[in-house]
Amino acid sequence: MELSIQIRKIQKQDLDFVYKAICELENEVLDFKIFEAIFNENISNPKNLYLIAENEIEALGFISFHTQNLLHHCGLVGEIQEFFIHEKYRGQGVGRLLINEIKDFAEENNLKSIEVTTNKKRVENVAKYERLGFTLSHNKFTIYK
Repeated sequence: MELSIQIRKIQKQDLDFVYKAICELENEVLDFKIFEAIFNENISNPKNLYLIAENEIEALGFISFHTQNLLHHCGLVGEIQEFFIHEKYRGQGVGRLLINEIKDFAEENNLKSIEVTTNKKRVENVAKYERLGFTLSHNKFTIYK
């Protein structure tokens, strides 16, 4: 059975799905009130693009994309911040549809590049991102407080 998938901008009523998805991705329960405030701020920022994939029954996944002008690129660059596909819909093209929407947005807005970072513990993501057209080009270093 072929999935009938719709992609649309995330709205405030999608908060619960996104919250549960991020908690699953991070394998922890995040502070809901703080999460809600950040979610509302981010989806209302015109420099960000938050998309959700859904069928007639439920949400399948979502992607968040933030843009900023960077000096070292002399232009606008976008970075995928969060990218989640519900486990039962993985491998069915949902992620590719979301990425294609991001690529279209980047083209329409003359972005210099699209970047994505994945946690080193998610080694399977490297091959997935490469299949989606990304090149492993940087190392990222982090200081946690």
